[in-house]
Amino acid sequence: MDKKDKSGWVSVVGNPNVGKSTLVNALVGEKMSIVTHKPQTTRKRITAIANGPDYQMVFSDTPGVLKPHYKMQEAMMQKVGEALEDADVILAVTDTEENGFSADLLTKLQYAKVPVIAVLNKVDLKKPEETAAKLEFIKSQLKSKELLMVSATHDFNVKELKNMLLGYLPVGEPFYPKDQMSDLPERFFAAEILREKILIHYQKEVPYSVEVIIEEFRETEKITFIRAVIYVNRHTQKGIIIGHKGEALKKTATSARKDMEKWLDAKVFLEVQVKVKKDWRDSESHLKNFGYL
Repeated sequence: MDKKDKSGWVSVVGNPNVGKSTLVNALVGEKMSIVTHKPQTTRKRITAIANGPDYQMVFSDTPGVLKPHYKMQEAMMQKVGEALEDADVILAVTDTEENGFSADLLTKLQYAKVPVIAVLNKVDLKKPEETAAKLEFIKSQLKSKELLMVSATHDFNVKELKNMLLGYLPVGEPFYPKDQMSDLPERFFAAEILREKILIHYQKEVPYSVEVIIEEFRETEKITFIRAVIYVNRHTQKGIIIGHKGEALKKTATSARKDMEKWLDAKVFLEVQVKVKKDWRDSESHLKNFGYL
């Protein structure tokens, strides 16, 4: 190891829908986390690795901080807490639509034992004077913490942010092989791709009542076979997911398959079923089976 090599964990935290996943994808240079315009898109702690000749930056993309209403959300908030404890650097993200950081998160940031870099995202959506006012408010909230304006979607200040993060990384050997982009298996990302399409194609409560499990992921020389199950809370939701004559499910599955083929760089045969697990979001046994606990 060169004495100048740096490796460290960057935990990305913030309220729901402030662009954390979009920012992580921009910093890594690949789409590692699914992104939609809906809050609570990210449910689990997702690892994304940015590698350079003399550094490895391991990002923990976390669920948006919220007040839990059921056991699944409690598990999500536990993952946020774990990410804050594991961090070498905390990247705290808010945006121009938000009124700074929520009280609970702000307390955690103020008492953090590691460096905190605050980011004001989506600065392209507001007039400069509005952005400046928001910036001053965040400064007053966080006092001595580093602060940077960015637009993840327009790549504004993303390189500058990455350089700032590098400045705080500890010296050390890489945690993972330099060609690795996550410690999560391919079947996890296949499930996330399908869940992203459900968030996009369905409205109201339905996408939030869904969990996707990959029951089979089998690669051959010519094709990758993926068998997925979409679990819902209630029978009425199953009907909505499937749609009239199965058209809604077919549209969602086709869209997911195309993205899976891009991600895997391989031809994919995707089989999708829909099953009911009543009130799974409040069931400890189901949450354990689904990887939340």
